Amino acid sequence: MALRHAVLAALLDGEFSGYQLAKAFDIGVANFWHALPQQLYAELAKLEKEGLVSGRQVVQETRPNKRLFRVTDAGRAELEKFAAAVSKPSFIRDDLLVKVQVADRIGTASVIEQLEERASAAEAKIELLGKLLRQLRGEADEEEFLRRGERIGPYLTCLRGLAFEQEHRDWCLRIAAVLKERQSNHAER
Repeated sequence: MALRHAVLAALLDGEFSGYQLAKAFDIGVANFWHALPQQLYAELAKLEKEGLVSGRQVVQETRPNKRLFRVTDAGRAELEKFAAAVSKPSFIRDDLLVKVQVADRIGTASVIEQLEERASAAEAKIELLGKLLRQLRGEADEEEFLRRGERIGPYLTCLRGLAFEQEHRDWCLRIAAVLKERQSNHAER
């Protein structure tokens, strides 16, 4: 998957400025695709040049003018082609895992601290994703929303993000506890 597909998917829900798109990425898309605001602005320019999105200028009196973008028919066709293609398996690339792998050879104190920081960050994301899920489903309970909700794609990706963050938090806390215990046992010898 390329950033272009994540941007096109985010724009399916309406017309957004680059700033609004960056905010949407921070909240709903970041759990499966990370992008910096500069990358989003550059991608919007490319997509517009290719005719996959259209942009229009909005004149504002008290603020600088802004551009709003929406997906074109060609952009929808690109997304349909992307959705039909076989997905590649996902993989993990995480510097913290490298640090954990070598922790018993180089010392554990800083690795334990980083694991606990990661667990705290995951907890914050869990709260944010839980709030977003409640917002997306409104008054409906989850099962009702999954059966009858109008637009469930963002909800389903948030569910995946929530499960990932919960598992990540739990793993970080468990590994930090294991390393602390080993550190304590080693100190007793």
